[in-house]
Amino acid sequence: MTPLERRHFIQDRLEQAGACSYEELAAAVSVSTMTIRRDLEELVQQGRVIKTVGGVQRAHAPSYLYETALHSRVGVQREAKRAIARRALDLITGQPTIFLDGSTTCLELARLLARERRGLTIVTNSVLACVELGQGSAHTVTGIGGHYDADSLCYVGPQAEDGAKTLFVDLAFVSTKGFLPGKGTYESSLPNFRIKQLIARQCVELVLLVDHTKFGQRALSKVLDPAQIHAVVTDRAPRRADLAALEKAGCQVHIADTAVPAGRSPHAA
Repeated sequence: MTPLERRHFIQDRLEQAGACSYEELAAAVSVSTMTIRRDLEELVQQGRVIKTVGGVQRAHAPSYLYETALHSRVGVQREAKRAIARRALDLITGQPTIFLDGSTTCLELARLLARERRGLTIVTNSVLACVELGQGSAHTVTGIGGHYDADSLCYVGPQAEDGAKTLFVDLAFVSTKGFLPGKGTYESSLPNFRIKQLIARQCVELVLLVDHTKFGQRALSKVLDPAQIHAVVTDRAPRRADLAALEKAGCQVHIADTAVPAGRSPHAA
């Protein structure tokens, strides 16, 4: 395959997948990652692709497909996220090892874990989750290190991915930018979703925390298949078609009680 043919192949691949890592593209055309990087540099200069940490994504995609900085998402659907986190807390029984992603919903869960649970082993690549969980040293917290992504406030990239490959947890809690129950989850940030994919392969159970606004939304790249999701926690009952798709995939559905104050357990007196 000539350099021109490779560049055409890369553009076609990105049109289908939205984003790819250097390793994925190199393996697809049987060349080294250095060769792929040179091909991509040419496409970057032409404005056809955009570099990310560890890979590339296609340029000129609709704006809603791209990831937004975490600080701009903290206040969005906050009450729903708090209710979802509260319901997710009820799913943690015994002393399981846990993974939390860098989403704002998992940050709410981290706050609850810091206040209301003790003695858990928790893994995360989120700087903010580490800060929340480290208060009082009630838990053993393992941070997955790597390249610091200032938008998501998470560690990502090849070093973080290598670290994630060595970890096996009982419960993984993740959120998503878009969710089609019959097809899976979608994200816009290549570096962050690679960590989720690796953890999903190695956890015993994966729980998706997703408010109702994410249902029916598609983002730049497919991340998880429905079969990889063991349970969904949301703030409203899904539509009948979505519920059927989740049941077909074997997903349990848990509806958060949005009437319960965020800082209080529904079982409290």
